[in-house]
Amino acid sequence: METKETIQYDDFAKLDLRVATITEAQAHPNADRLLKLQVDLGGEQRQICAGVRAFYDPETLVGKQIIVVANLAPRKIRGEESNGMLMAASAMDGEELTDVVLLAPSKEVPAGSSVG
Repeated sequence: METKETIQYDDFAKLDLRVATITEAQAHPNADRLLKLQVDLGGEQRQICAGVRAFYDPETLVGKQIIVVANLAPRKIRGEESNGMLMAASAMDGEELTDVVLLAPSKEVPAGSSVG
């Protein structure tokens, strides 16, 4: 596993990690591995594209809460704008990705709640 360089607390503090509730999920129209998620960040609706399609059926994600990086600059991914990034753990068997686990609060909290 690759070890990344050490960062200072001030670098970490720049991240805006928040709880989001998935309100809609569908297969990305132009990518086999992506899902297009609509999320509620506490009164603010956003779209996030995530490479988790092989591990999650879209309909099972609706209503689930996840952790997102809310202040990541928007980016076009295969023609769709992604406005944030979900946090997930990747399970590996050597070089092979065997599972992706979405990070989520252990109990429901209001959408938009800060994580830190």
